[in-house]
Amino acid sequence: MNDEPRPTSSRRGLVTAMIGAVMTAAAAISTSVFRGGQAKANGNSSEPGTKERKVQYGMVIDVRRCIGCHACTVACKSEFDVPPGVNRSWVEYVEKGVYPNVGRSFLPRLCNHCSEPPCVSVCPTDATWKREQDGIVVVDSGLCIGCKYCIQACPYDARFLNPVTNVADKCDFCIHRVSQGLTPSCVNTCVGGARIFGDLGDPDSDISKLIARNQVTVLRGEMGTLPNVYYISADHTDEIDAGRPEVRKVEVITHRRDKKRR
Repeated sequence: MNDEPRPTSSRRGLVTAMIGAVMTAAAAISTSVFRGGQAKANGNSSEPGTKERKVQYGMVIDVRRCIGCHACTVACKSEFDVPPGVNRSWVEYVEKGVYPNVGRSFLPRLCNHCSEPPCVSVCPTDATWKREQDGIVVVDSGLCIGCKYCIQACPYDARFLNPVTNVADKCDFCIHRVSQGLTPSCVNTCVGGARIFGDLGDPDSDISKLIARNQVTVLRGEMGTLPNVYYISADHTDEIDAGRPEVRKVEVITHRRDKKRR
C-alpha cells in the first residue's frame, strides 16, 4: 500500500483555472470598451492626446433675412404660455433719420446665454446657473425667490418676473426641444430662416460655418459677458445716437410693456 500523499493538482483543475483567467480578462476588456464608448458618446475621451470638447449652444440671427413678422415672438409665447406684456423672445424696430432719409431695421432679441453670465453670480439661491453639458443658462423656478437681482444684472433686458409664477423667467433655448434633437421654437417658425441654432464648439456645424463666412456682431460686447447670440448686418443704433448729425432722430419700438430699451 502506498502511503505517499497524492498530488493536489490535476488536469481538471488546470483547465478550470485557465477558463477563470480568460473570463476575468474578457470582463476587464468589456468594461474598458463600455467606458470608452460612454466617454466618446458624452464628448469625452480618455485616449492619450485627445482633448475634451464641450458643447456650447448658440444662435446666429441674420437680420438680412428678418422681415419683422413677430412669428418668433408668437411661437415662443405659445410654446411656454408666456403672459401678456412680457417676452422670452421679441423683435424691436429701429427707426431713424428724417424724411426723406429714413430707414427701419429689425432687431430680434432674447437671452444671450453668455459664457460669463452676470445673472449667475448675483443669484442668492443658486436658482440661475449655466449648464456644463451645453452652456445654456437656466432658471430653477423651485429655488427662485423673485428677488430680481438677476433681472437687474442682465445687460440685455432678457429677464423678467413672471406675473403668474412670481419667479424670474427668460429664454432657455427650448431645452425640452433641443434635448430631443429639435430646434428651438423660434428657429423652427422663422419664415425667413433668419435664426440659425447649433453647437458653437463644433467647427463643422452650420452655425460655426456661418460665423466663419460672415462678419458678425454681438450686443453690448463691452460688458465682457461673452454672449453666444451673434448678429449679421444688425443695426445697433440706440436712441442715445440721435445726437449724431448723420442720424438726427432715432426711435426704438420694443413691442413690449417696457417701452424703453435698457
